[in-house]
Amino acid sequence: MTAALVAEYRKFFSTRLWWVLALVMVGYLALIAGGFALSLSVDTGAEAQPSDFLSPQELATTIYSVTSAIGYVFPLIVGSLAVTSEFRYQTITGSLLVEPRRSVLVIAKLLSSIPMGLAYGMLATLTVVAAGAPVLELAGDGAFLGDGEVIETLVLSVIVMVLWTMMGVAFGTVLTNQVAAIVVVLAFTQLIEPIARVALGAFDATSEISKFLPGAAADALLGSSFFSSFGTGSGPELLPQWGGAIVMVVYILVLAVVGRVTTFRRDIG
Repeated sequence: MTAALVAEYRKFFSTRLWWVLALVMVGYLALIAGGFALSLSVDTGAEAQPSDFLSPQELATTIYSVTSAIGYVFPLIVGSLAVTSEFRYQTITGSLLVEPRRSVLVIAKLLSSIPMGLAYGMLATLTVVAAGAPVLELAGDGAFLGDGEVIETLVLSVIVMVLWTMMGVAFGTVLTNQVAAIVVVLAFTQLIEPIARVALGAFDATSEISKFLPGAAADALLGSSFFSSFGTGSGPELLPQWGGAIVMVVYILVLAVVGRVTTFRRDIG
């Protein structure tokens, strides 16, 4: 297992794509965090705006939560590439020759993604703070970087990004076509899930279902929902933090098991 972990870890950092995506993520999150911090801090004169429903501390927490709410597409893509790249370039054959135990290989890919997830999580969190905190301090009621709940949100943001990276790896074991995997991740994160959360959360009969979507589970773990706060300051109740963590882990395990009994069960060559 140790040799497999080291090999998989090196694969993550052996290409330029991971830092190219990291640069894109930094620019994207800086723009989003700074823009939303400004729009939520400045009184536009509208009859109702999100800041009317949130305390200054809640507003700061909401802005810092964009690390996962908006940025989770990047660790998902990076994680999926850890598997799909091997199938695209047929290096998976060599990997299986070195480590023929397929379950061990899948587990090694999942565990080796943790350092990458930590790197992305810390970089994304620092970016959001660097872009959002000065705006909140100058145009709002403060950045609250010394507040206990805010610090907890920042720490949990890093952990959530780790889980998103692992989920990306698990998803890559199910859908190994690299182009298809990226398209599905982009469509799901930018269109399908946001619409589904709003649609399901709008009705009492389906609001419970929306809690178990992966993005909602991540928000539950963070203890803050950016989408709900940005809309009205309220929304469908989230799962407890432990519930959000369990749901995310279940997604990872289910996807990994499906990938193991389908993709990694077939002859690969």
